[in-house]
This record gives sequence, structure tokens and C-alpha cells, in this order.
Amino acid sequence: MPTYTLAAPVSAEIDIRKSRFIAWALPVADRDSAMRELERLHTEHPAATHICWALLAGGQSGMSDDGEPSGTAGRPILEVLRHHEVDGVLAAVVRYYGGIKLGAGGLVRAYTDAIATAMQLAERIERIERGLMGIEMDYADEARVRRWIEQNAAELMETAYGMTVRFVMRLPAAAREAAAAELRDLTNGRATVELQS
Repeated sequence: MPTYTLAAPVSAEIDIRKSRFIAWALPVADRDSAMRELERLHTEHPAATHICWALLAGGQSGMSDDGEPSGTAGRPILEVLRHHEVDGVLAAVVRYYGGIKLGAGGLVRAYTDAIATAMQLAERIERIERGLMGIEMDYADEARVRRWIEQNAAELMETAYGMTVRFVMRLPAAAREAAAAELRDLTNGRATVELQS
């Protein structure tokens, strides 16, 4: 069963009884990149009353009410992400308090509506797990291997030149075994290919 993430970050803003709720849905690789995005939001919104969030990223889920009453922000945001069946997504809602208390039910509705509005604007794409593969080859094979990388939408991450040429590339994890066999054939068995975690 495929998993989905977002094609690009999306944002939406709603006003409820003078409070501003700015929702962000951001594709992220993991918890570390999600925390960097949250730091950026805190920097961009230093006067915000709360920045509540939820994260679904494989086994690295999490949520925060950021000072709102327990269960009124992080959990509703997380439920919206689950409803949209996404992974690798950070959902955050920046709240500027407008002076009128909303009550627990009002807060749940406000945070749910804010992130749901952003998610309706989001384009879901299939999330493909990617992995690294190293290849060591003779200089004579470099041009052929570079052409293979371009034609197969692999991403060249590192290049090292010594007695041989060494590439590290990123490509869909499920395609690595077949790619390794193709590259060995392409170089008539001269290249050494290794799958990396």
C-alpha cells in the first residue's frame, strides 16, 4: 500500500473571534528536519501566543499543545494528518491570541479547521523511500555510468577520484538491487557496487 506525502509546503489562515490561526503543512524527511522547520516558525513568529504542531514521519511521530489546554491542539492536528493518510508531514498552527477565550471545544474546532483548510490546498504525492548506493569503477566507465544516472533519475550525491572513480547516488530503495545488476552489466563486471543504508 503506497504512502503519501506533500508535493510542497502549503499554508492557510483563518480568523476565529479575533484570534489568527496560521496553519502550515510541510513535507519533511524526519523528526530532525521537522524540528528545524519549527525553529524557523518560532523565528518568523516571535510574537505568536502558541505554535502547536503534530508530526507523522514513519516511527517518528509527535505532537505539542505548546501551552494550550491538554488535548486541544496537538491531537486534533494529528488526527487531521491521519485522516489525510500522509507520512513525512509536519503540521503546525501559529496562533495569535485575539483576547476572546474559545473554550476547549472551540480550540479543538479552531485547530482542526485551520490545518484541514491547509491540507485541502495540499497536493498529495506518493512517498518513495530512497536509499544510497555506491559504485567504484574504472575511469573508462565513468561517462557510461553518468549517463545511466541521468537516464534513471538517480541523484548523484558524492564523487571521488583516486585510482578509480567512486560515486554515491540516491535512488528509490526498491530499485537498488536491479540498478546494481544493470550497472555491473553496463561495465562488463568491472564495477563494484554496494548498497548503503
